[in-house]
Amino acid sequence: MPYELLNQISHPRDLHKLGPEELQRLADEIRALIISTVEQTGGHLGANLGVVELTIALHSVLSSPRDRIVWDVGHQCYAHKIITGRFGQFSTLRQWQGISGFPKRSESEHDHFGVGHSSTAISAAAGMAIARDLSGDDYNVVAVVGDGALTGGMAFEALNHIGSLKQDIVVILNDNEMSIASNVGALSDYLSRLRLDRKLYKAREDLAHLISRIPAIGSPMSRLTHSVKEALKSLLPGQFFEELGFTYSGPFDGHNIAQLRKAIGDGIARRGPVLIHVHTQKGKGYAPAEQNPSKFHGVGPAAPFESDKTVTFSQVFGSALVELARQDETIVAITAAMKDGTGLAEFAEAFPDRFFDVGIAEQHALTLAAGMATAGLKPVAAIYSTFLQRGYDQIVHDICLQALPVVMAVDRAGVVGDDGPTHHGVFDLSFLRHIPGITILAPSTGQELTDMLRWALSQHGPVAIRYPRANTSTPRRDPLNTAFDPTQSREVRTGRDCVILAVGPLVQQALAAAELLYPEIDCSVVDVRSIKPLDERTILRLARLTGYVVTVEDNVLAGGFGSSVLELLASEHGIMVSRLGYPDEFIPQGPIERLWEEYGLSAAGIAQAVRELVGGDIPVVAAKGD
Repeated sequence: MPYELLNQISHPRDLHKLGPEELQRLADEIRALIISTVEQTGGHLGANLGVVELTIALHSVLSSPRDRIVWDVGHQCYAHKIITGRFGQFSTLRQWQGISGFPKRSESEHDHFGVGHSSTAISAAAGMAIARDLSGDDYNVVAVVGDGALTGGMAFEALNHIGSLKQDIVVILNDNEMSIASNVGALSDYLSRLRLDRKLYKAREDLAHLISRIPAIGSPMSRLTHSVKEALKSLLPGQFFEELGFTYSGPFDGHNIAQLRKAIGDGIARRGPVLIHVHTQKGKGYAPAEQNPSKFHGVGPAAPFESDKTVTFSQVFGSALVELARQDETIVAITAAMKDGTGLAEFAEAFPDRFFDVGIAEQHALTLAAGMATAGLKPVAAIYSTFLQRGYDQIVHDICLQALPVVMAVDRAGVVGDDGPTHHGVFDLSFLRHIPGITILAPSTGQELTDMLRWALSQHGPVAIRYPRANTSTPRRDPLNTAFDPTQSREVRTGRDCVILAVGPLVQQALAAAELLYPEIDCSVVDVRSIKPLDERTILRLARLTGYVVTVEDNVLAGGFGSSVLELLASEHGIMVSRLGYPDEFIPQGPIERLWEEYGLSAAGIAQAVRELVGGDIPVVAAKGD
C-alpha cells in the first residue's frame, strides 16, 4: 500500500500536526508496514500490532526525545521505531547490520533505555524521574509495561518504591491478556476483573464527583469525606495500585487514539505516580494473529502457517520429557511463561497437574524447583539461557549450595540469530561452570539430548543441559541406554596431528573443518559432552598425543569451556592451545551461520585456527579467533 502519511513523518513532532482522522490512517499504514516487513524479516508480530494506536497517542502528546518513553521487554517497539525516523530503515529490521528488533540507545536518541528482558521498564523510568528531579529539569517520564511483565517481581519492587517517592511518573499498563503464553496467577485474575468492571469504574467517578461537591463544614464532614473515599477504594477498580501510592485511571480502549491521548494528557497533568490501564488486542488488524496470538508472538521470515518438517532441540526435549514422565510420576516441569518456546506444550497437555507456568518469574521458578526437590519430586525447569541469567543467585544459593537434584534445561544456548545481544545465550557456561557441585552437559544431537535428560533425572545433584536454537535429527525410540555416561567424551574422528575439542552444535563444524584440513593436517575431533566435570583422561591423552589443542564453543571465551581446558593443561609442557569462542564484546544480531563465520566458528574459521596453530599452506577463509 502507498504510505502517504508515513512519508511525511520523519520525527515524532510531525504527529502533532495531524488530526484525529489522519492519526487513524497513520495507524493503518504502520500496521500494514509491520505486517509486510515481518513477513520478510521475521520478528515479533502480535505485540507490535497491538500497540500501534498506543504508540501514536504517546508520541502525539509527548515531545520525544526530551520526554522519555521506556518500553518494557522491547518487542513492542516497531511502531515507535517507524515514527522516530527509522521508516526508511525498517526493511533492515533484525537483519545483519540492520536496525534492532528492540530499543537500543546507540541506535536512536528516542530509544531511552535498551531492553529485551521483561519487567525492567518501571525501575528504569523511576531512575530517570529521580535524575530529572535532582537536576531540576521538568521532562515527562512514561513507562509502558505489559500485563505479563507484572508477573515479574522486579516490577513490583519498582512500583512499591515509586509509590513511596511520590515522583511524577506515568506507568501505562498495556493489558492484552497475554505475555507469550497466557498469563497466570492472582494478578491476571485481578486485571480481568478490572477489564470487566467498567460500570464500577464509572460509579467510582460519579461518587467521587459527588463527594467533591459536599461543603466542607467542619472536621466531621472532612473525616466523613475521607472515609467514603477509602470505602470506595475497597469496592472499585484500581485499589491494588492506589494502595501502592498510584493514582489509577482506566481501563481504556487501547485502540481509541482520542481516548488514549486524553488519558495520557490527564495522567501527566495529575502529577505524582499515575497508572493508566489500557486494554489492547494482541495481533490487532491481522486476523491470524488475533486468533492465535501465541503462535504469532514471534515469527520467522517464512509464511507463519507453512508447516515445518524439521525437529528442533526444544521439540526433542519436550517429547523426551513426556516419555520419561509417563514412566515416573515424580517428574514435574516448570517454565517461566515460555511453554511453547521451550517445547513443554505437550507435557502441559499430558500432565496438567504436574506442569507449572509461573509467569515471567525466573527466580521464583528456580527456587520453586528447589522446594519441590526437597520433597521428593524431580523438577525440570526449562528456561532460555538469556533469561537464566536472572536466576543466578537462586541457582547458587537455593539449588547448588543445597545440592538439590534440579534439572535445568537451558534452551537457546549460544547465539540465537536475529533477536541479537539481549537474547544470545553466550554466557551460561561462564556463569555456571564455577559453581560447586553442578554438572553441565551439552548435547550435539537430539539423541544425546534425550539420553542426557534421562541420565540427569537419575542423579542426586543439580544438572544443567544446554542446547541451541537449532534443528537436529529425530532420536530413535529404543530401550533405555543404561550404559550411557555423558561425562565421558566421544571421539568422533581420530587423527594424529591436532585435537579439536568441540561443544554442542559446533561438533559438526569441527568435523567439517577436519575434512577441509585432511590429509595435510590430520585432526581428531572430540564431542565434549560434559563441560563440568571435564573428561580429563580423554583430553589429556589426546593433548599429549598430538601436542596441539583447539577448543570450540558457542560461548564467550572468558571463563568458558576453553578456559577450563587451559586450567587442566596448565601444568603440562609443550602443548599448544588455541581457543575459539566469542570475544569480550556483545555479539550483534544476524543469522547464526553468519555469526559463526564472523567469529571464526564456521568450518573454515576452525580450519584457519588449526592451520595457524600447527602450520601449513592450505588456503582457507580468514576469521576472527582467540
